[in-house]
Amino acid sequence: MSEACTHNCETCGQSCAQRSAPQNMMERPHPMSSINRVIGVVSGKGGVGKSLVTSLLAVSLQRKGYHTAILDADITGPSIPKIFGVHEKAKGNGQGILPVKTESGVDIMSINLLLEHETDPVVWRGPVIATTVKQFWTDVIWQDVDYMFVDMPPGTGDVPLTVYQSLPLDGIVIVTSPQDLVSMIVGKAVKMAQLMDVPVIGVVENMSYVECPDCGKKIMLYGEGKTAQAVAEQDLSLLAQMPIDPKLAALCDAGKIGEFQGDWLDEAVKVVENFHNWDLEMEEEEE
Repeated sequence: MSEACTHNCETCGQSCAQRSAPQNMMERPHPMSSINRVIGVVSGKGGVGKSLVTSLLAVSLQRKGYHTAILDADITGPSIPKIFGVHEKAKGNGQGILPVKTESGVDIMSINLLLEHETDPVVWRGPVIATTVKQFWTDVIWQDVDYMFVDMPPGTGDVPLTVYQSLPLDGIVIVTSPQDLVSMIVGKAVKMAQLMDVPVIGVVENMSYVECPDCGKKIMLYGEGKTAQAVAEQDLSLLAQMPIDPKLAALCDAGKIGEFQGDWLDEAVKVVENFHNWDLEMEEEEE
């Protein structure tokens, strides 16, 4: 097997001996599930606020009258339940597992909702983690979901690959921070999406600036232009630039993200909301 093998013969260009006919590796959702759109939220590295952006997108679309859900695919570093202040355990019936509904109405499923104690570490190898993520899709009853956001672990390893190959992603949102490495990090995320034939909706830059509480001036802690330049190089859209906001951090710590106030992601929400319309228009133009 070639070292460059992606384990997906449909998109792989290698001519290894193990090459087989293209196979559809998509998993079917639970028979009782109804999910309209699936959006992956990814990052090339950890610590950039991916789970925060995932939560804000879900809450924002929920406020607009949609029913949203979050599948927490970050098995070894789950933070979605903490951000929403959910401590109860997920329950099931004879037909499947039921997601937990947050105070803001967002349905969530995370490994922390199944562990005996929230602080228990998940010391599992890659194949077991990947199987768990697939079970969150196949064994959980997601009812009447308009937009599902998949909070992926950082990087391009086993779990992101499993999500790309097993879930019908309509597109991904890349989250980054404005350090010098942003060009390389965004590039890796974009290339993985291209390999998996999943469109990139756009990029959200987190920790872009700090707003002075006295004069309102934006202070760029990491300088300006790094993300904008990287996004332009990849021919992508910069959906939002989010500040470092102590109030937002306090809401996350208190498990009250559903109460956030801010318009930083308004444009990103509009783009995600209308992304399927763009897909249809592009298909019509090609025809």
